[in-house]
Amino acid sequence: MKTTGNTVLITGGATGIGFAFAEDLVKTGNEVIICGRREHLLKEAKEKLPQIHIRICDVSNEKERDDLYQWVISNFKDINVLINNAGIQRTIDLKKGTQDLFSGEDEIDTNLKACIFLSAYFIPYFLKKKEAAIVNVSSGLGFIPRAAFPVYCATKAALHSFSLSLRHQLSETSIKVFEVIPPAVDTELNKVGRKGQHIGITPAEVAKVALEAFGKDEYEVAVGMAQNLRMGARTNPEEAFQGINR
Repeated sequence: MKTTGNTVLITGGATGIGFAFAEDLVKTGNEVIICGRREHLLKEAKEKLPQIHIRICDVSNEKERDDLYQWVISNFKDINVLINNAGIQRTIDLKKGTQDLFSGEDEIDTNLKACIFLSAYFIPYFLKKKEAAIVNVSSGLGFIPRAAFPVYCATKAALHSFSLSLRHQLSETSIKVFEVIPPAVDTELNKVGRKGQHIGITPAEVAKVALEAFGKDEYEVAVGMAQNLRMGARTNPEEAFQGINR
């Protein structure tokens, strides 16, 4: 995949891994659009990186997804890369029944459903391009789950499965499908639930490794300790699961 001269949409691009992608992509000569739910964070991102374009969008909302797609293809005809990065993580104790499930945002809608539907929106448009790509940001926890985050881990495992299927469906087209598998990363993701735990690597480290891999057409990019989780899932999943959940 060429890593310059693209027009890229990044969901959840105002902070964390998404913003790190935006910074590196702008530096390497790409036009970058970011979207997010919180206007003040989008404006802060624009102040830091004036070259980017911003759009308020809650990707978990069906109408807002449709509006985002229509706005992008109307204003950025050269769009050829979608980075499905937006995600949330919640600590959920199912011994409480549905209490935790109904007390916050829906991880399934944001982490999985949005990725599937946005991919479906853009694929027909991308098929007309000489070169295009869809990037799904999953997680090492999609391979070996942390029991404290059961829905988050399930959505990331499903996103990995979706990436495999999508890559196969599009294998004879101009669209390449990449999966970025981060380890623990120092972002605002579930700051309360992760308090006292290993903070992880920086978003910039994830973006750097991922973009280098894209240039080599490495479609499944496990970063840092996520390599161990992926390997553990394939060699000794029970030992890996017990280890991460002690």
